Amino acid sequence: MNIAIIGTGNVGGALATQWAKAGHNILLGVKDPQNFKGIALIDNPNTSAHLVQPAVQAAEVILIATPAIAAVEVARSLGDTGGKIIIDAMNIVMGRGPQGFTNTADAILANTETKDVVKCFNTTGFNNMLNPQYGDLAIDAFVAGDSVQGKAVASQLALDAGFGACYDVGGNDKFQLMEQFAFFWINLAMFQGQGREIGFKLLKR
Repeated sequence: MNIAIIGTGNVGGALATQWAKAGHNILLGVKDPQNFKGIALIDNPNTSAHLVQPAVQAAEVILIATPAIAAVEVARSLGDTGGKIIIDAMNIVMGRGPQGFTNTADAILANTETKDVVKCFNTTGFNNMLNPQYGDLAIDAFVAGDSVQGKAVASQLALDAGFGACYDVGGNDKFQLMEQFAFFWINLAMFQGQGREIGFKLLKR
C-alpha cells in the first residue's frame, strides 16, 4: 500500500518505521525533502521523502501526525484528496488545537474533499507504536469514523504495525471520545507518574 505520512516526528516516524518493515511504500510528505525532522527515516526500506502534494497524489492512504494546532493548515495543504483515506493521529491537548473545532478529525473533514476520514493511532504513545508487545500480549488500537473503508484500512494497518487488535468504537460522533481516551493515557503516563511504558488491552470472557 502507498501511504503518505504528513508529520515525521515521533508518531509519524514510529508508524513509518513499522509500516515500512511490513512492506508498505512510505512517502513522507515534507516542506523540504532535503532537510526535515526525521530525515533518517529515509534510510528505512520502502521509505522516501517528497513535497506534500506529490506524496498525497501518489498515495491511497494519508496519515496526519502533526501538532493539532496545525490541523486546518495541514488539511488545506494536501491538495486533491478525492478518493483517498485520511487517518488522523492527532489530539487536542490542553486546549491546543484548531480554532473552532473540538477535535482534529472534524477540522480535517471541513477542509478536505474526502469524507473517508478516521481517527486512529492517537490513543497511546509513540513508544508503543514502535513496540506494542508486552510480554506475550500486544496492546490494542482503536478507530472511529463513519468511513467503513477507512476503518477497515486503519484496522489492517494497526495489525501491520504489531497491535494485537483494532477495535471500532463508532462513527464520526466518537472523534472527541477518542481524544478523551488519549488524554486518559497521557494523564496516567505523564501526570500520574506511571511512565510511557503502559498500554491498553481489551480483555474478554
